[in-house]
Amino acid sequence: MNLVYADAKGQVFDHPSWIGLGRSGDMVVELMEDELIPLPEGATLVGLPNTRPIGLDPRTGQMAVLPGDVQAVGALLPQGYTRLNIPSYMKTDKNEKFPLFGYTAVVWKDGQFYVAAEATDDPERWNPLNCDRRAVAKGVEQLTSRYPDNRLYKHLSNCALGYECLTSSNTFLQRWEGAVPVSYSCNAGCYGCISEQPDDSGFVAPQTRMNFRPTVEEVVQVMMEQLVTPDAIISFGQGCEGEPSTQAKIIIEAIKEVRRRTSMGYININTNAGLSDHIRGIVDAGLDLMRVSTISALDDHYNAYYKPRAYTLANVEKSLTYASKQGVYTSINYLIFPGVTDREEEIEAMIGFAKRTGLRMIQMRNLNIDPESYLELIPKAQGEIYGMKQMLEIYREELPDVVIGSYTHVPPHELRRVRS
Repeated sequence: MNLVYADAKGQVFDHPSWIGLGRSGDMVVELMEDELIPLPEGATLVGLPNTRPIGLDPRTGQMAVLPGDVQAVGALLPQGYTRLNIPSYMKTDKNEKFPLFGYTAVVWKDGQFYVAAEATDDPERWNPLNCDRRAVAKGVEQLTSRYPDNRLYKHLSNCALGYECLTSSNTFLQRWEGAVPVSYSCNAGCYGCISEQPDDSGFVAPQTRMNFRPTVEEVVQVMMEQLVTPDAIISFGQGCEGEPSTQAKIIIEAIKEVRRRTSMGYININTNAGLSDHIRGIVDAGLDLMRVSTISALDDHYNAYYKPRAYTLANVEKSLTYASKQGVYTSINYLIFPGVTDREEEIEAMIGFAKRTGLRMIQMRNLNIDPESYLELIPKAQGEIYGMKQMLEIYREELPDVVIGSYTHVPPHELRRVRS
């Protein structure tokens, strides 16, 4: 498996003799054959700025920095794929931080690119190539014309056309899982927030957060246009907003009104679930699905990343447990990172968390972060690091009733919430 690198112009090459490596946390590691899959359709190769690639020099048998004016290369994977290793590199300027993406180790072998990843879900619906941009533009024109005073459609049109966000695009295509953002504020200060960063963070937020509070009618209009088929999903809690449950009153009123008009489809919330009383009200209003974002089942790690304001991980657990008991199909949006998520203490804590909360699904989501910044932020490893592939195997064995996937699904028929 040949080392992949880029030159100063961004052209990508494979080295004829150097062997490609990966990283687990801060450790450079060899890549195993069973960790590699062909570069998935919809993936993107990117150069890592201010880096030099680390590979195995066959002449010495040692790991070394590739000489020359070159930079390391990583792959950005589509949803449905879980990375097993990050690229191996050395920063030439330690003060420079990577843009907020999830970088995966990539090598060249058998005449094509391979990545250190595993398919953990069916990527078909979230493959960017399956989103017709012309159809999205037509949908934007139709729905913004139909609802000229609805600020949500104006906001989402920028997400769909400017950022090419797939969830907002689905809103205008009126298919699958669509978006209905409601909140401009948040009760957490996530270190890697993609919609809002403090001026001194060193990161540039790749998206712009919404800056208004929608009316209940605006929310209802978006929801009703999306919920037109039995398996349609409309989701509160998007990358372009804060914590949706801070606007619980709007959400509760909107859900009740929508359910007075239709029983079609599923209502989902993507949330940090810290506001337990607000979540209880949203669940009682008729929520069907709930996906809770977390990075760890350990308090010190969770607090270091989320910087929660007036809530704790215990509140998150309380919210999940209540929702599960009320028949909501509960998931976690698990932000994962090789060399961290696969630590012994994290795996043990997450298994206990899943069992106590009645969790139905773990959505493995590659954490978009600068690796060095993240590793400096969180506690050091205490136990063994198992590797991401073995971690996935452990979860499948220890949590046989919990689905391991990558994105929100409609629940199987026997687990669908009975609506009163």
